[in-house]
Parts: sequence; structure tokens; C-alpha cells
Amino acid sequence: MTHFQIREASADDVPELLRLVRELAAYEKEPESATATPEQFREALFPTHGDPTAYAHVGVREGRVVAMAIWFRSFSTWTGQAGIWLEDLFVEPAHRGHGLGRALLAHLAQLCVGRGWTRLEWTVLDWNTPSIDFYRAHGAQPLDDWTTFRLDGDALSRLSGP
Repeated sequence: MTHFQIREASADDVPELLRLVRELAAYEKEPESATATPEQFREALFPTHGDPTAYAHVGVREGRVVAMAIWFRSFSTWTGQAGIWLEDLFVEPAHRGHGLGRALLAHLAQLCVGRGWTRLEWTVLDWNTPSIDFYRAHGAQPLDDWTTFRLDGDALSRLSGP
């Protein structure tokens, strides 16, 4: 059994979270898209005023942060309940196969159940079969009838218009 710890991220973990986000972006073939700064992460995760925009948990193995789950609260109008939207789950390749990904996912499931929230949801790229297989192995079901849409860049600016 390989030992690791799952814990809430702290402000001191921001550099490691950003490193893992950049590794994930490279894995997803979009390294140039990961432009977040430490200041943005600190303000989102650990604001000096108000509620956080997002939350993070980390997996620590051999004294290092080697895995992360970044998430935020969602809301279902159908159930009238909150849930968790998992924005990113990532385990460094060298530390996969030791239960870190499952432990992070299980921790978020425990948060949902403990708080009476009804959903834990996320998206995964269609080509990412290792992740799809991992999620299916833990009981997750794809929502094939739904398509994710995104509005950003010029299209977002145009729609916001004068």
C-alpha cells in the first residue's frame, strides 16, 4: 500500500496547483491556454473578502503535492439542491495507480453526501479514454444526450455588445 494524504488546499499550495493545472493543460494538448496567475488563484480560492469562487483539495505523496481536485458549487433547478462541479482532477503520471484519483473523487462524493447535495458532475474530453475508463470503473455515467457549449473570446465580447 502506498501512503498518501488528501487534504484541503491552502494558500501555500497555489504554486503547486498552478503547476498541476499547466501539466493538465499540456496533457490535454492546450498548454498555451493555461494562463492563470498565482494572484488569480489566491483570489479565487482564498479571497480576503467574501466567499471563494472555487475550492481545491490536494493529494500529497512522499511529501509533495502530486494530485489535485479543483471544484465549485453548482445548483440543480430540477432537484433544488446544490452539487459539485469538478473543474479539474489531475494526478501526476508518475503517481497514478496508487489510489490518489479515486481518493480525491471519493472525498468529493463524501462532501456531496454529507451536505445533502445531489450531484457530482464534470466533463472529460472524448479522446481521453484512460480517464473515461477510470470514471466508468467508479460508477460514473456519461450524459451522451448533453453537449457542453462555451462562449468566450470574440464571441463573448460580441454577445455582450453595446
